[in-house]
Amino acid sequence: MDADRNQTECEVPALRLLTADRLRELRSLCIAILLISILPLPGRAEISDRLPHKIQVEQQADRLVFTSDAGPMATYVFGDREIQRPYFAHVHVPGGRQITRHHPPRTGIDATDHATMHPGIWLAFGDIGGGDFWRNKGRVEHALFVERATAKAEGKDGVARFAVRNRYVAGDKTICEEIARHTVHATRNGYLIAFDSTFSGNEPFAFGDQEEMGLGIRLATPVAVKGGTGTIANSAGDRNENEVWGRPADWCDYSGVVTQNSGRKVRIGLLLVPHSGNFRRSWMHARDYGLLVANPFGQQAFTKMGPASSLEVKPGESLRLRFGVWSYAARLDQKTDLAALAAEYHRLAGE
Repeated sequence: MDADRNQTECEVPALRLLTADRLRELRSLCIAILLISILPLPGRAEISDRLPHKIQVEQQADRLVFTSDAGPMATYVFGDREIQRPYFAHVHVPGGRQITRHHPPRTGIDATDHATMHPGIWLAFGDIGGGDFWRNKGRVEHALFVERATAKAEGKDGVARFAVRNRYVAGDKTICEEIARHTVHATRNGYLIAFDSTFSGNEPFAFGDQEEMGLGIRLATPVAVKGGTGTIANSAGDRNENEVWGRPADWCDYSGVVTQNSGRKVRIGLLLVPHSGNFRRSWMHARDYGLLVANPFGQQAFTKMGPASSLEVKPGESLRLRFGVWSYAARLDQKTDLAALAAEYHRLAGE
């Protein structure tokens, strides 16, 4: 009995020590969980640490709706009675904040100018063969899906692809056709929408010379320069409309600071990257009210020198145009490497 009692008396302090260690472990674990919950966003716009990042595509009667494992991404609309050309609307950054202006604009919340011309992200032209497909005077008709939308994992990224054939119709005349291939990426750096369009026709047609030509984006009202927190910055280091408008650039960024529901401030933006393989470098049609357009056609419109240019495409020939648009979010204490994002678009788009 004494031996058993002595053994028990020796074991009790050990049990108490183990209990104290366990309590310290549990306390450390609780502190770690609390820190994770309050830490700011990473410097890069990471979607999540889950691999791979996933994309889902839902096809509806007149649109494709893209979502990721982090929330909504964008909507591709190919049938709209008011906006007679295809476009991406409701484009989001990782984390769920919308970066393009709400479509249609909300009275009293959004700037309401150009409501049927600036729906989000679009490729449009004020003059192809005399037809105006920017201001909805001509029609870009969705003919068919050349490739149905599919989504899968490619390495660490989620990737969705689809392709359509569009007809450019002015009056009762078909000016040309377009095969438009789109790729949507969900990556650790953000979301990327890539445009790859090839234009051809049975008769000669020409692209004219205007400001309103090319790949356009319209930013959400809170991140516009005018009345918001926005900044426009191009690859040459120019800032905002006065410096950026009418100058050629390898890329151009439009971003601003917003406050999340948690009260944390983050920078969200769209980075517009013309492909280096396009027939000409793009001028940037940038406006402080929230518009940015990459335009390789506006030689006279932007330089005010010489006659208006005209790029003719003959039967049997074609013109290929490519652009990429990144949507991203980042914390304020770390600068987003925009040049690296532009280079990543070129890597993903290929030559």
